Amino acid sequence: MKIHRLHAWDVKIDEARRIQKELVKKLRIEPLKSEVSYIAGADVSYSRTTNTMYAAIVVLHLPQLEIVESTSAIGKANFPYVPGFLSFREAPILLQAFEKLRSSPDVAMFDGQGIAHPLKLGLAVHLGLFLDIPTIGCAKKRLVGEFEEPGNENGAQSLLVHKHEPVGVVLRTKSNVKPVYISPGHKINLEGAVDCTLKTIRGFRLPEPTRQAHLLVNKIRTSSQP
Repeated sequence: MKIHRLHAWDVKIDEARRIQKELVKKLRIEPLKSEVSYIAGADVSYSRTTNTMYAAIVVLHLPQLEIVESTSAIGKANFPYVPGFLSFREAPILLQAFEKLRSSPDVAMFDGQGIAHPLKLGLAVHLGLFLDIPTIGCAKKRLVGEFEEPGNENGAQSLLVHKHEPVGVVLRTKSNVKPVYISPGHKINLEGAVDCTLKTIRGFRLPEPTRQAHLLVNKIRTSSQP
């Protein structure tokens, strides 16, 4: 898969913040331009004893959601964990895994934020710019914004609002379990992000793309550690 290398990753916090402010100017929130047939899920796992990181990408075919391709990568975490700057920590290893894909998925879903981020440049936006494809953030925790708790039934949702602007949807993907936080990344709008997510729910809290990536990356981490 082709990667658009927009900047270096070996940077300090101040430079990372400057990069975020420049990149957000390239962000495009817009309706999907074509039907989604292939959707990728991406996830990262960390060693419990070292600074080793593991990334996995799983590509699924809609509507059946069968797995058609998967890749992985292993590397070191070279950027500290700082809220709001997760992409500078995880994007490099994820891009190594994406680069191994033989084809380009129509959409990619990430375990992280899209525009529901202080500078609208969460992991899904940042990688959407590097991959130049539509991307979705599917986070397990809120980073910014306020919302009313959605109903307890599967499919219930409420708007996530930050600074008087809708930046995502709080979506109940399984009855009586914690919701996930869906926000558009790049080249997709909120309606498209939610619609894609709903098409990939199969009875678990996590949508199938990120769930399968989560299962794969943890399997790789477990098998790689002594």
